[in-house]
Amino acid sequence: MEIEVKENLIRIDKFLVDYMEESRSTIAKMIDNSFILVNGNKVKANYVVKMGDIITVEEGFVEDIDIVPEDIEIDIVYEDDDIIVVNKKSGMVVHPGNGNMHGTLVNALLHHTSTLSDVNGEIRPGIVHRIDKDTSGLMIVAKNNKVHNILADSLSRHEIKREYIALLKGEFLSDTATIDAPIGRDKINRKRMAVTNVNSKNAVTHLRVIERYKNYTLVRLSLETGRTHQIRVHMDYIGYPVYNDPVYTNDKCSDFGQFLHSTSIDFIHPTTGEEMHFEVDVPEYFKNFVDSLEKK
Repeated sequence: MEIEVKENLIRIDKFLVDYMEESRSTIAKMIDNSFILVNGNKVKANYVVKMGDIITVEEGFVEDIDIVPEDIEIDIVYEDDDIIVVNKKSGMVVHPGNGNMHGTLVNALLHHTSTLSDVNGEIRPGIVHRIDKDTSGLMIVAKNNKVHNILADSLSRHEIKREYIALLKGEFLSDTATIDAPIGRDKINRKRMAVTNVNSKNAVTHLRVIERYKNYTLVRLSLETGRTHQIRVHMDYIGYPVYNDPVYTNDKCSDFGQFLHSTSIDFIHPTTGEEMHFEVDVPEYFKNFVDSLEKK
């Protein structure tokens, strides 16, 4: 996350409380451990921000967490000496963090194998890319650093193609659509992202209707960019939020969370050069609800 300072004469740890979910003391520790930089440089927590400063906040800071292998069942779609393709269940956090020390995909992966990349540090072994806790579906895991770096480079060049299936609230009229709208942190609710021109990055989502139902639309989505909560933000922005989303709707939601599923992934194998394609169906809870809907 990048934040452009538009205020003067305020301590950086106090300034960032309004932009981050963490406490002021945690922010100070992040600054001390170089997870927060100003104009690319390390500063102290009492640094006074100035107009035009660019604050960079790196992800992955964890306070004193001992990450242990845990015998948790995971759905492995494919595995070889270099990669694992996992079908993550809804409700599972990808890696440990403050407040989520156990029960994550990383804990399960550490129990499954002792061979995982460490490019992203101790708390994210093997994790090349993430999906939200309550988003289900396909993820690639790297088993060594060479493969991790190749996959990360492919991601940055948009060479790894991922498609999602989502159930939207409302009956979307067009058969296809492209949403091109920048995403940044919501100024009012820091747990949300929003379409905004302030401290934002470009975001492009392509949508195709699969089926229309009374009061709902089932869609397939592909991303040109990979912003935090991108699909959820863009769908809310156009007035058709993802069904059962506890963050981007005001509805009473079940514990299952948003009906959003990473259904397919295409990439070139980083070692063999083979074209890889994997596709998995939506979770049973998702499928059963859709099957209960009245078609248009």
